[in-house]
Amino acid sequence: MMQRPQKRSLTLKGHRTSVSLEDAFWNEFCDIARDKNRAINDLAAEIDAIRGSECGLASAIRLFVLENMRDQVRPNDKPCANSAN
Repeated sequence: MMQRPQKRSLTLKGHRTSVSLEDAFWNEFCDIARDKNRAINDLAAEIDAIRGSECGLASAIRLFVLENMRDQVRPNDKPCANSAN
């Protein structure tokens, strides 16, 4: 069943912020942090530092989770070529 994103509180380099994430993404993000022996706030700060201005933090976290899961399932995959029509 689809659900609405929930606000999650984070502290990035001493500053409080929040992101709206679905439970599935939040739970996987927490699992990744645990597997990497990293604090959630530290991992979120790292993602925040590299995300660029065009991408919101919640979207950057979702993409991080997706990339991490994809790397586990298909570690040698190359991105598909963009087709021009």
